[in-house]
Amino acid sequence: MTRTPLVYALVAAAANVVGALVVALRAKWSARALDAMIAFAAGFMICVCLTDIFPEAIERAGARGAMAALAGYLLVHLTQHMLAPHFHFGEETHEVTELVGVSALAGLLLHTFVDGVAIASAFHVSAALGTIVFAAIVLHKLPEGFAIASLFMAAGAGRARAVQAGLALGVSTMAGVVVTDAAPALDAIGLGLSAGVTLYVAASNLVPEFQGKHDWRPQLAFVLGCIVYFATRMVAGL
Repeated sequence: MTRTPLVYALVAAAANVVGALVVALRAKWSARALDAMIAFAAGFMICVCLTDIFPEAIERAGARGAMAALAGYLLVHLTQHMLAPHFHFGEETHEVTELVGVSALAGLLLHTFVDGVAIASAFHVSAALGTIVFAAIVLHKLPEGFAIASLFMAAGAGRARAVQAGLALGVSTMAGVVVTDAAPALDAIGLGLSAGVTLYVAASNLVPEFQGKHDWRPQLAFVLGCIVYFATRMVAGL
C-alpha cells in the first residue's frame, strides 16, 4: 500500500477533529463564516465531481462506473433520511435526543468511509487527480466535524463524546483508504461510488444550507469555489 493516500486521509481526518473541537471548546464561530465555508466547499465539490471524478469513473469502468455513482448517491440519501433525518451541515440549535446524534454519526460514517475510498481511488489514477479530490474532501471536513459535534452537544453528550464523534469520522476516512488499497474490486468502482456521494453531499447537503438565505456572501462564495477549483486544476496539471 502506498503511503501517500493515507497521509492525505490523515490530514482530512484531522479536519474532522478540528471541527469537533471548535464546538467542544465552545470557540466563537461566525455563522456567516460557516455559511461561506459551506458554500465555497459546495462549489468546489460539484466542479470536481462533474468535471473530474465522474468522467474518470466512466472511462475506467464504463457502465459499472455510472451504476456505482448512482448507488453512492442513493446510499447516502437512504442513510441520511432513514438513519438521521434531522442531520444538517450547520450548527444544531434545537434540543435533540441521543438517538438522533448516534443515528447521524452512523450515516456519516458511511459517507466518510467513501471519502477515503475516493482519495485512494483518485491517487491510483494520478497524483494530480488525487490531490484535487483530496482538496474537495478536506473542504467539507471541518463543517462536517462541526456539525456532528454540535449535534452530540445538543443531545446532552459531553465535550469528550462530541470530539470522539469527530474522531470516529476521521478514522472511518482512513479506513476507506486502507480497504480500497487492499480490495482491487472496490478500487475499480471506487471513483464511481465517490462521484455519487460527493454529488449528494455537495448538492443535497451543502447547497440547501445557504440557498434560501437572503445574503449575497454565500452565493458569491459558491461561485468563488468554482473559480478556485479551475485554478487548482490548472496548477495540478489536469
